[in-house]
Amino acid sequence: MPNDLERKIASVLSKAMALICVRNTCLETLHAGPGVVSLTGDYSDVIVTDANGREIPWSEVSRISDDEMRDLMREVVNRLYTFQLRVGEQEFRDYLDRQLTSTKNWDEPRHDWNLAGKKLRETVGPDAPETPS
Repeated sequence: MPNDLERKIASVLSKAMALICVRNTCLETLHAGPGVVSLTGDYSDVIVTDANGREIPWSEVSRISDDEMRDLMREVVNRLYTFQLRVGEQEFRDYLDRQLTSTKNWDEPRHDWNLAGKKLRETVGPDAPETPS
């Protein structure tokens, strides 16, 4: 089982990688723009009408194209690759320290049920995985 120091290091690295390698990517462009209003709160009252006149419930609409997904995955992989190669550089660690100030209010990570093996699935405590519903 991971000890407290290993958990802290993993938490900081996870937040850094999520911020630098996932959030600060073309995902921000996909996320930009006006949000959809739902009076019910669950978006069951939102219908999208496409150029062919089809009315599609919000829950069934694809919100990212294949090209956008491919571009996102390429950028994330390239950033993860670069992150891993640069993590030993002091200049990069200084950059990470500056960037990580924006993650101080983020939730602490938990084990992902689908990635956790039997041992981690049996973990108790604040980072225990949530059983999928």
